[in-house]
Amino acid sequence: MVQRDSDRLWQVEQVGFKYGAVPVLQDLDLQLEKGCCYGVLGPNGSGKTTLLDLLCGLLVPESGAITLCGRPLVDWSHRQLARKVALVPQDFVVRFGFTVREVVEMGRHPHLGRFAGLSTRDHRLVDLVLEELGIGAFADRPVTRLSGGEKQRVAVARALAQDPEVLLLDEATSNLDIFHSLSILGTIRDRIREQGLTVVAALHDLNLATFFCDRLIFIKNGRMVCQGPINEVLRAEIIHEVYGVEAEVRQD
Repeated sequence: MVQRDSDRLWQVEQVGFKYGAVPVLQDLDLQLEKGCCYGVLGPNGSGKTTLLDLLCGLLVPESGAITLCGRPLVDWSHRQLARKVALVPQDFVVRFGFTVREVVEMGRHPHLGRFAGLSTRDHRLVDLVLEELGIGAFADRPVTRLSGGEKQRVAVARALAQDPEVLLLDEATSNLDIFHSLSILGTIRDRIREQGLTVVAALHDLNLATFFCDRLIFIKNGRMVCQGPINEVLRAEIIHEVYGVEAEVRQD
């Protein structure tokens, strides 16, 4: 299948990044297409979070280049990126007593004019997301009084309220039970199908990855091991190479 340039979202070319003297990503090459759901998998410390932070412009590569929609990522303003890309971080922290609704409303800020308040449409979008994520019942509760799992659902809701074209998930279901994990991932899958949302998700759980993703990207020690459709790359020998464990792979 020939990939059209119009389908290409991100182009990552020979990207490297270090924290101090420690290499985290090395010579990474990656192409991400619109409307796909990618799972980024690898051991702790393999560079998954760093990759997401590079894709959304929070970090700048020390070597190589990243383009978004054919334009160098460094040329995008923070506001332009926030209208296109939303990130759900691994550690979602709110230090002040904002309510759940107020935090979700923050997702609309990139779309507002200077000094403008939320429109009727903005409020409708927020209400819809609160309902979709099952957090409307405590919308007026301060986020500081929520459990870890509830806070994580608020973080996802804020990102969806941003109405992005691209959603980056950094272990977004790590604090959730299996019911809420599957519920949230199902909601996001609906947006992929209905709105053409593109998702890049750093995950630990291989079972969730096979449920949620179209394609997998395996990283170890900051280097790409392989990438491709699930039925091509989810193999016992790949799991052994990446994680050092024996596994039996069954695909329905």
